[in-house]
Amino acid sequence: MSESPNTSAPQAETTESVQQSASDAPTAETTDREASASGPKLGVQGAILLGFVLAALVILGWQWYDSRKQVGALQEQLARRLAEAEVRNKEALTAAQEARATARELSAKIGAFEGRLADSQNQQVALEALYQKLSRNSDEWALSEIEQTLTIAAQQLQLAGNVKAAILALQNADTRLERIDRPQLAPLREVIERDLERLRVAPHVDVVGLTAKLDSFAGAVDALPLAMQRRPVRQPAPAQQADDEGAIMRLVREMWKDLRSLVRIQTEDQPEVPLIEPTHAFFLRENLKLRLLSARIALLQRDEQTYRTDLQVAREWLERYYDTRDPKLVSILSGIGQLSEVQIGVDVPDINASLNAVRDYKLTHETMTNQD
Repeated sequence: MSESPNTSAPQAETTESVQQSASDAPTAETTDREASASGPKLGVQGAILLGFVLAALVILGWQWYDSRKQVGALQEQLARRLAEAEVRNKEALTAAQEARATARELSAKIGAFEGRLADSQNQQVALEALYQKLSRNSDEWALSEIEQTLTIAAQQLQLAGNVKAAILALQNADTRLERIDRPQLAPLREVIERDLERLRVAPHVDVVGLTAKLDSFAGAVDALPLAMQRRPVRQPAPAQQADDEGAIMRLVREMWKDLRSLVRIQTEDQPEVPLIEPTHAFFLRENLKLRLLSARIALLQRDEQTYRTDLQVAREWLERYYDTRDPKLVSILSGIGQLSEVQIGVDVPDINASLNAVRDYKLTHETMTNQD
């Protein structure tokens, strides 16, 4: 019972091999039949394949020929372009050499220009420094001149009351400051403008004109005739007698005329005409000049009482000791009367504010300049 399985196994394998061989036999036959049938078909395919190969060869030959032709054209074009490029390269080299030469020249010129520019810059710096120095010096000179002008104007204003001179001095100072044109000078110009307004509205006494008139009166004193030197008015000469009177009558008439010229009888409206010796006449004239000079000094000092007193005394002396019929004396008396009516006791404003402002600014400017 135990051996039965082993005997059945080889049998089964034998059966399977027989069956496989049986099945493979028809397959071989089928293959032979197919091979005999495909023989003509392979010949047609080979012809077609050969045609394709020939066509491919023709196409390849044509392509090779065309490619060779194109390559030749490309080579010619390339050669031409290379020749042109070489020409252009030579031109470019020539241009580059020229450009380098030009660049070297330009570099040399630029170096020269830079040197000149450096020199000009140094000169400009030196000129600016010199200008600043001159500007400071010019400002100092202008301030010194303004200070001197205002000082003289203040003295004339104080001593002679010359308002016009003070106004002109302030206007000149303002004009000089305007030319300097610095913002720091604005407060100084404002002070000057305030003093100008005060002087313009202040009552004005023409001290210079009055002084000139007094000087002209004093100079005319020496030429004025004294009252005792007055001459009577000439009487018209008598008409000539006829030529038929005798020689004796003419002689008597001439003798009488000579006798009448020896004695002169004069009738005066003022019989109390003082008689003055020549030496006293000299002192009279000098004293009259001193009176007019004293009136001038009183005018400068604003001493109205002394001024009027001297003019009144001078007027009295002229009316008493001099010939009042002389036209020049009449003019002088009229002028003295006009001078006596002038009010000289007028308070004139000063310009000390402007003068002090100029001095303070000048001191500040000099301090800042020394610090720099």
